[in-house]
Amino acid sequence: MTKRKPASVGEILVEEFMKPMGLTQGAVAQAMGVPRKHVNELCNERRAMAATMAPSLARVFGNSPEFWLNLQRRTDLWQSQNCAS
Repeated sequence: MTKRKPASVGEILVEEFMKPMGLTQGAVAQAMGVPRKHVNELCNERRAMAATMAPSLARVFGNSPEFWLNLQRRTDLWQSQNCAS
């Protein structure tokens, strides 16, 4: 595994999906059926991608829940191997 930290779920969500599509956090939250706070925390890396949120994001952006969960898994694995407790 590389020493470089992988892009977080929030970073991918904002840079690869929301910005190009011109979507706000509020619009994404409404489409997902969750409070805007949840999307804000995800975008700002204060919330991890939960298995319960992945299907909603996948539905909104037309990809798979596995896509979102794999992003979180990569980040979690990198942190466990590179951030000593």
